[in-house]
Amino acid sequence: MDTEFRDMMASFPTGVSVVTARDGSAQPRGMTCSSLCSLSVAPPTLLTCLRSGSPTLGAVISSGAFAVNLLHGEADWVAALFASGAPDRFERVAWRPSCRTRSPALIEAAHAVAECTVERTHPSGDHVIVVGAVRSVERFRHGSALLYGFRRYSELSPGVPAAVGERSVAAERGR
Repeated sequence: MDTEFRDMMASFPTGVSVVTARDGSAQPRGMTCSSLCSLSVAPPTLLTCLRSGSPTLGAVISSGAFAVNLLHGEADWVAALFASGAPDRFERVAWRPSCRTRSPALIEAAHAVAECTVERTHPSGDHVIVVGAVRSVERFRHGSALLYGFRRYSELSPGVPAAVGERSVAAERGR
C-alpha cells in the first residue's frame, strides 16, 4: 500500500516551498516541502506538514516561528539542495533573516515568503502538521512558480486567467 500511495501522490502536481527556521543556537534549518496549504484568509493561516524528527521541525517548534519560501520556477536546484540534507545548504544559497521572525528568507530562490508563528501542532503518522499564523508576506520579482509532480520539476508562469463561468478546454476534455 505504501508504494501505491506514494505513486498516487507523485502524480498530483503541487507547488514547492522551503520551510525555514532558526534553532536554539540561531543556526538556520530548512527543508523542501510540498505539503502546504492555506487554511484561512481571515485571519491569514496556513498549514504545512514536516517530517517527524527533522532538525527543521525541531527548530520550528523550539523557536515558535518559521518562514515558508515559495520557490520560483528556476529554483529547482534549491528544492533539490534542501531535499538532500546537505549540511552546507545555507552556505550555497542567498538568504537573510526575515523581518519579523528572523527565520531565513531565501531572497534569490523565492517569489514570495510568508513569515509565520506556530499556532498549534498535530502529530500524524511520520509527520507533524504545523498550523502557522501568517504575520507578514514579502513578494519578490519573479514571474513563475516551481511545481513538482510525476517525480519532476516544472515551471508555471502567469497566463491569462480563466473567465468565471466559462468552460475550460480541460473541463471539456473531461466530459
